[in-house]
Amino acid sequence: MGVEGIGARVARKEDKRFLTGKGRYTDDMSVPGMKYAVFVRSPHAHAKIVKIDASAAKGMPGVIGVLDGKQLLADGIGNLICGWMIHSKDGSPMKMGAWRPLAHETVRYVGDAVAIVVADSVAEARDAAEAVVVEYQELAVVIDASKALEAGQPQLHPEAPNNLIFDWQIGDEAATDKAIGAAAHVTEITIHNNRLSPNPMEPRAALGIYDAGDDHYTCYTTSQNPHVARLVMSAFYNVAPENKLRVIAPDVGGGFGSKIYIYPEEIVCLWASKRTGVPVKWTSDRTEAFLTDAHGRDHVSKVKMAFDANNRIIGLKVDTVANLGAYMSLFSSAVPTYLYATLLSGQYDIPAIHANVRTVYTNTAPVDAYRGAGRPEATYLLERTMETAARELGVSPAELRRVNFIRSFPHQTPVIMNYDAGDYDASLEAAMKAADWNGFAARRAEAAGRGMKRGIGMSCYIEACGIAPSAAVGSLGAGVGLWESAEVRVNAVGTIEVLTGSHSHGQGHETTFAQLVAERFGVPLDSVNIVHGDTDKVQMGMGTYGSRSGAVGMSAVVKALDKVEAKAKKIAAHLMEADESDIVIENGELKVAGTDKAVPWFQMALAAYTAHNLPAGMEPGLKEGAFYDPANFTFPAGCYICEVEVDPETGRTKIIQFVAADDFGNIINPMIVEGQVHGGLAQGIGQALLEGVHYDASGQLLTASYMDYAMPRADDLPSFQVSTSNTPCPNNPLGIKGCGEAGAIGSPPALINAITDAIGNNALTMPATSHKVWAAANAAN
Repeated sequence: MGVEGIGARVARKEDKRFLTGKGRYTDDMSVPGMKYAVFVRSPHAHAKIVKIDASAAKGMPGVIGVLDGKQLLADGIGNLICGWMIHSKDGSPMKMGAWRPLAHETVRYVGDAVAIVVADSVAEARDAAEAVVVEYQELAVVIDASKALEAGQPQLHPEAPNNLIFDWQIGDEAATDKAIGAAAHVTEITIHNNRLSPNPMEPRAALGIYDAGDDHYTCYTTSQNPHVARLVMSAFYNVAPENKLRVIAPDVGGGFGSKIYIYPEEIVCLWASKRTGVPVKWTSDRTEAFLTDAHGRDHVSKVKMAFDANNRIIGLKVDTVANLGAYMSLFSSAVPTYLYATLLSGQYDIPAIHANVRTVYTNTAPVDAYRGAGRPEATYLLERTMETAARELGVSPAELRRVNFIRSFPHQTPVIMNYDAGDYDASLEAAMKAADWNGFAARRAEAAGRGMKRGIGMSCYIEACGIAPSAAVGSLGAGVGLWESAEVRVNAVGTIEVLTGSHSHGQGHETTFAQLVAERFGVPLDSVNIVHGDTDKVQMGMGTYGSRSGAVGMSAVVKALDKVEAKAKKIAAHLMEADESDIVIENGELKVAGTDKAVPWFQMALAAYTAHNLPAGMEPGLKEGAFYDPANFTFPAGCYICEVEVDPETGRTKIIQFVAADDFGNIINPMIVEGQVHGGLAQGIGQALLEGVHYDASGQLLTASYMDYAMPRADDLPSFQVSTSNTPCPNNPLGIKGCGEAGAIGSPPALINAITDAIGNNALTMPATSHKVWAAANAAN
């Protein structure tokens, strides 16, 4: 490890521009003639559009145009799609209802867009939008997913009778039922996973530019995967041919999954630019974000976990109803199926598992991936059930987990996944030692003397990252491959550009990807530039989500570096009249091993481009590309322990300590990894204690501002104790597993387990607000 290479705690290169206000986000973009858009949105959760009268709005000051869904339809713009096909257990395909970028017949949730107003300023566009008169015929509304399945409930889409999208299963139901029937003990529990709003710091935005001279479109957007945005907008939405569409995702201020998808606004801004003849920019306000950004979670599950007489798990049966909202978003079908049910084995050797998942339409915002995407739902279900079982069995929750750990790898679970490597005992031991688990009884007694209730909770999570290989996910219904691409360009003076199909929106790619190059070639970090987020600069890529940037994106970079290194050594060997096999690269020089002969890196690069003295038959230049398609998922895992103190008079919960012991495989930059874990823990604690999207019975969103949607603040969080162990991933060249989602996955069950331990009442749902905790504590007494 060098001072700037793999394993070094290098400060993030990109932070200079972010901390000094020099970041360039979509809303910062300005082009000549640019105008501003405001969307007219439905105030009703379910209604027929009778008539849209835009005559008054069109005559208002500054208004360039008012466009609606009928015009969009007439111009051939297609429906939004879900890109992962799921089949029900009877073999029928999922029931995908029509989602128009601008609704022209029916609106299905509050915030559904029906028209766009383009004007000289945001204020003028907003005034005109308020003057658009839309006549609605209100329809009955259904919000609750379980109720939506009942006969006689309002139907959202004619394609989906009883609002059922698919009824899917995985595992062996007969074997699982047999295990439950033969069990010495069965724990049964109903698990609610609350709906969340993603709340990235930067709201969504889009700038659509149509150049009539070249018949070319450019879209600036807040996207986690601009290449997929271009692909989908060209191939499915008929916005523009792919070769005439450039998508640029500049600096993006957080995503957490919510910026993976293509939303109506990008499509409509591009179309409106052609229709009006001006560039069109839209930036969401925070209320629009609450209304229209894809939400996360929202599961209700019934669980049965069966144990033998030795407290070994012999069967797990899960029945889940997942609310997907009014429409199917891009990856929504994969979240409660292959990203959720396939992780229900957790860290445990469970011989029989069966999960049934029904997904449902309701008159709410679409639901899709949010940090962790299915893995938090699986972990919360499993770890709340394990803690409940330990209490019912009268055994230590740590020992119940320990006796059921998987210890032999590779391990084939009953639900598709094949775990490649891990040491779950190591994470458990590290967490228990850091938390002083054995000293908890004394701390609980001390707290009781002060009238406080103290509790401790544990969570052992596993997740699947770097979703792949492409052939496997394709066979499961994915509409795209999940490989990644990279190109490494060595310039004539020796500086290096790395072009990656991964996209950074807070992960620190400009630093960590550069560290790979610094480690390999011994060049200064500042001489390495990372290029991403522009479909005209970077060859096709699949973006960033699912903690794939390290395991997949960096692995593609490594393959390209291998090719660059091989050619560089050939050139150096030729210049020094040495054997290629004797060339080593150290400290920015290519050396002949065992001698004092050396060629500086920049001199080799210059030789590649002057081409005056290259090996016979070698092409000039030094630029190589690569694609990397993983052989398997990666499987980060860990153990989290939370200790809380509850005031029984008020229900207020104070987190006394939070310990996170993770196994992420090899780590490129420990400081960035710690930051990722801290952020994930904050989001997970937010879900467990504070956050929750709520609609009333008419479908009105009650949590559409920060006055009503509670986000975690600094004083809600403790100083985290984080550590890592390392069982390298054997299936990628760097041994990386991924770290971006772990904190949000493992923390909610640890915290709820701690609170329920403190108050002596297991009947507690997220978010565990002070009122809920107070009520549960008093009910227990």
